[in-house]
This record gives sequence, structure tokens and C-alpha cells, in this order.
Amino acid sequence: MFKKQAGGTQLLDSRKILEDEVNLGYGDKIGDLGCGPKAYFTFQAARIVGEKGLVYAADILKEVLSSVESHAKTQGFNNIQTVWTNLESYGATKIPESSLDISMLINVLFQAKDIAQMIKEAIRLTKPGGKLLVVDWKNIGAPLGPDSSRRVDVAKIKEYAEAYGLKLEKEFTAGQYHFALIFIK
Repeated sequence: MFKKQAGGTQLLDSRKILEDEVNLGYGDKIGDLGCGPKAYFTFQAARIVGEKGLVYAADILKEVLSSVESHAKTQGFNNIQTVWTNLESYGATKIPESSLDISMLINVLFQAKDIAQMIKEAIRLTKPGGKLLVVDWKNIGAPLGPDSSRRVDVAKIKEYAEAYGLKLEKEFTAGQYHFALIFIK
């Protein structure tokens, strides 16, 4: 189960990660795969990519997508498109194949029953030369976040990514409790 939670930007600085680490730019096409109800990375990406860019906010929960749509509308974001999907089902995500400059799996792998399938689906959506950003909970004792039994093994993620033909570009600490990996397709 989850322990005490803290707010999104207190744990992860989405602007810093997207601008300084990923080098997200104006006009890019992004997929926030498993965006969650607050969609911190979706909205930050939408600011950065601007009106010429596009951010897909994908999630399995329809109420999450309704929340994202409502927030996007009230905040004037016209470059966010929601997508209802099961990321663990290869080919299910209704985003054009090989179309994304960056696919993001932010704090979702610890929830997956099949991590390999989720990574494979993200790769399918990423264009050749595009990037896959994975951010998840470090496997350390922490006062918040998922139980340690649910946290993912960084080595396992690298193994799956390499098996699917990705190359690790960068590994960094994304916050006190998170790791980050950037792969190139």
C-alpha cells in the first residue's frame, strides 16, 4: 500500500527534468504514458512544446483523463490530447506508431503487472531516434511512496530496454526518492 504522499513538484521537478535532462523542445510530440490525475509532466511538457507541439496524456482510468481534460480546458492548453488505454496491452494505445519524440513512463512501472509489455508499448510509440524517459521510485526505504516490494529494479528496466533495441543515453537522480533513465530508440 501507499505511505504518506507529498505533492508532485515537491518530489520531482518536471520542468528541470524535461528541459535540462531530456532537452524537450518547442514543437515536440510527447506521450505521458500513465499520466495520473495531476498530470504534472503533461502540463509542464505542454508549456515547453508550445502551440506547435502535442502532448498525449494516456491513462487507463477514464476519471483521470476527465480531470486532465478539465484542467487543460480551464488553463487554456489546446495542445493536450487524452488517450484511454491499457499500456500493458501491446498495440492498444491509439497514438500513431513511431510518432513521438519522447515517450514518458513517470511513476507507473511500480504499478504494472507486466513491466516488459509497458516498456514495449512505449517503444512502439517512439520514433526512431526518439527518447524514452523512465522515472520511478528508488528501491530504498522511504517515508512515502509505494511499498518496497512494489518498487522496480533499475537493472531489469535496462535489461528490457536493451532487449528491445534501446540504448541508454543517461541515468540520473530525479529527486530524493526517484531514479531516471533516458533511452534512445
